[in-house]
Amino acid sequence: MAKTLRIKKNDRVKILTGEQAGTIARVIQAYPSLGKVKVDGVNLVTRHVKEKYDPRTGQRTKGGAVSNEALIDASNVQLVVRDGGDEVGTRLSSTRHDVQKRRRDGSEYEGTRGVRISVKTGKEITV
Repeated sequence: MAKTLRIKKNDRVKILTGEQAGTIARVIQAYPSLGKVKVDGVNLVTRHVKEKYDPRTGQRTKGGAVSNEALIDASNVQLVVRDGGDEVGTRLSSTRHDVQKRRRDGSEYEGTRGVRISVKTGKEITV
């Protein structure tokens, strides 16, 4: 059975543990199979790369020290939503709403859509 991850790309999250605990940032990428996320500007690692030349394209990539975000375990971040003017951390619940869906031929039918709900505010979470 595939793993699921409640945090999605472009969600705003708060870092709960580590050196940058308390930081609020945006999720760049989510990896549900690994249970990890990549957060903008958090957990930066520096790698040294060699200068490379690709003879097929004629492109030369510059070498040197390159900083990139490393993965963080999804259990170490918490979703943040706006409550009034403040940003507060919240847990998630999910429900299903009845909606009208449309087929390719143009006909419509009744269906359901999964929705993420903020436990703290009780409102639907939109990205």
